[in-house]
Amino acid sequence: MTIIFKENQHLPEKAVHALYDSVGWSAYTKDMEKLLRGIRNSFTITAYKEQELIGLVRYITDKETILFVQDLLVKPDFQHQGIGGELLDRVLNKHPKVNQNLLLTDRTESTISFYKRQGFKMAEDLEAAAFVKDRRYDGM
Repeated sequence: MTIIFKENQHLPEKAVHALYDSVGWSAYTKDMEKLLRGIRNSFTITAYKEQELIGLVRYITDKETILFVQDLLVKPDFQHQGIGGELLDRVLNKHPKVNQNLLLTDRTESTISFYKRQGFKMAEDLEAAAFVKDRRYDGM
């Protein structure tokens, strides 16, 4: 199977919607205009099989000191084939000077295992604290 990787190209709404929905990230697809604006304001590397968008990593960075991975997703039929790891490697290799590579994700066993295999450590393992101010939960 040949996978084509592309950087920072225009992503059609329908393809983005299908990709995010395929992994159950419906909170993003409830407001597609917001998601598409977020993607346009970020850096992306995408994975395609033929014309089908099957994976995406979206990140922000100052290109010197910090890089934050916002989204990394691969359609379920293409998971466990190294595509997610390749997307992440491409981001990190593109910005080798950056020391602080961060991400925030759900705390499932499979997700933790994946990121540990990619060389990431949990903040608590580094005796660091991670703080989040998420306005969606301010009223709770």
